[in-house]
Amino acid sequence: MPRLIDVGEGEGDAIGLDELFETLDASPVDVRDEDAFASLGPLLARLGRNRSFLADLAAAELEKRCARQSAQNGYGAQVLLLRPPGGRYLLRANFWPAAGDAVTRASGAAAFFYGMPHDHNFPFLTHGYFGPGYWSDYYDYDVAPLAGLPGEAAGLRFVQRARLEPGQVMLYRMRRDIHVQLPPDSFSVSLNIMGADPAQPWLDQYRFDVARGTIAEILTHSASEALVAIAAHLGGRGGELAAHLARTHPCDRMRAAAVRALAAAAPDRCEAHAILARAAASPRAQLAGLARGWLTELELFAASA
Repeated sequence: MPRLIDVGEGEGDAIGLDELFETLDASPVDVRDEDAFASLGPLLARLGRNRSFLADLAAAELEKRCARQSAQNGYGAQVLLLRPPGGRYLLRANFWPAAGDAVTRASGAAAFFYGMPHDHNFPFLTHGYFGPGYWSDYYDYDVAPLAGLPGEAAGLRFVQRARLEPGQVMLYRMRRDIHVQLPPDSFSVSLNIMGADPAQPWLDQYRFDVARGTIAEILTHSASEALVAIAAHLGGRGGELAAHLARTHPCDRMRAAAVRALAAAAPDRCEAHAILARAAASPRAQLAGLARGWLTELELFAASA
């Protein structure tokens, strides 16, 4: 269950975005320190007491044909980006339509991530800014003993179904809190301060199968994983670099991406099998597990050919 933050009943005057940005920039908070990051909760609540800033910002974006959002917002129409990534924080407003709203009926619940059990590879504070707030089924788990493989038992513990109440601030703990978001009773808006860390792209985020209590898939993908596939297929120095990454990269997921790229670029099925078999024998659990899965796929394909 995300950590509830005591922000005090009406404590602190409302502030605007500029004051929030200035305070965050001057803050020595390490976003990896849970208690330190939680201390920013009252600051987010003070922004939430400003009942006009978001409407003003939305109107300004519309007047400029959403130029800033188009240039900087990689989240899509559900998110109004308040401050883009680039430092220790990212700030956003999230819009949560109700199940019966026209946009939900037209786009489907999946477009708003409703019903998808997932964790986060970053910590973030969330504030119920407008409306009754979205519902969530909350679980927690211990990531430390896991290899991080699809189908792996994750030791999920159901906590409760709860709502992000108006004015409430919660801290979602990185790689611990899992939620299955459900539509609010009516249109709602939340505000987020999201912690950013250079290691974030190399930390896995998962989708879970709560019925089976397992990891369903790894959601995290970095640009480097796509580039290594291109490098391996081009050969020459690119192939050498892919092989180097497969042997030495500190992140198992990146090693696995390099291994898969090398196998896909191999000149024949025997060489691809040898590449995957070497990785499947690795003492690194996630790398070995992913390679075993791909090796099985290759063998099944060869048997059916």
